[in-house]
Amino acid sequence: MLQASRYARGMRRVLVTGANKGIGHAIASKILEHAADTHVYLGARDRERGEAARASLIAAHADWASRLDVIELDVSDDASVGRARAQLEKQLGTEKLYGLVNNAGLGTSAGNLAAILEVNARGVRRVSEAFAPLLGEHGRIVNITSASGPSFVDKCREDRKRMFTSPDVEWRQIEEVMTEAIAIAAGKGSFAEAGLGDGDFYGLSKACANAITLAFAREHPQLHVNACTPGFIETDMTRPYVAKSGKSAQDLGMKPPSAGTRSAMHLLFDTLDGNGRYYGSDALRSPLDRYRSPGSPAFTGP
Repeated sequence: MLQASRYARGMRRVLVTGANKGIGHAIASKILEHAADTHVYLGARDRERGEAARASLIAAHADWASRLDVIELDVSDDASVGRARAQLEKQLGTEKLYGLVNNAGLGTSAGNLAAILEVNARGVRRVSEAFAPLLGEHGRIVNITSASGPSFVDKCREDRKRMFTSPDVEWRQIEEVMTEAIAIAAGKGSFAEAGLGDGDFYGLSKACANAITLAFAREHPQLHVNACTPGFIETDMTRPYVAKSGKSAQDLGMKPPSAGTRSAMHLLFDTLDGNGRYYGSDALRSPLDRYRSPGSPAFTGP
């Protein structure tokens, strides 16, 4: 149980989903390192794993104990998200959330496109809709997506590209594309013939998450809603790719989770000059329809 007495007023409180391991765990750690007025809610699908993650952080930083709590939260389950929202709303009282980091995700190894989209795309919208009312004015939502999203869009037909990158994109359109893609994955058609590139499940899910970022930012102009890629990071999600390649993570250029927090921290705490945007792992704005290499000039388009 969360204890109300542990909460100081004026704290910048951030909920991070999928925070019991990998990039989410690293983001939680970076937030607490960033400033003493931060408080992190470790969102975890499994409470025991969440508690273990909290214990590991406190073991290294005993003074973080009062600024770190676990929220049981399965982003793919409406009931779980509802319970987490009610729990946190009760705990906050008259206080507000400062930020929400939608980090929970599934990789291609999950195999099932419907399951991948349920977490990586619908989960982003589900959690954002549930917790947006708890955010203060100018609160921040950071969606952890991937460079696989723009790379997927780059291979799509022009009309599909326009949909994925339009600031006027609507949830209805995104849902229609996901429903169509799930049918194709079940053998009812071809991704190429539908103008959906090569059918990269993960890339599609992240392209949808980026489009959701555009739509949610437009629908909630009082908030800062943006997306970013953490970069090529070694996590449980990417290790199957490493194993399949026959090379080491280092040989492939993968970095540790701590190196994947730069953009998320920028979007959480730095001054921002736009909304509904996507950023590369170097914290520079990037296009939604093609890959931009870290270190290259920032994207300056609409």
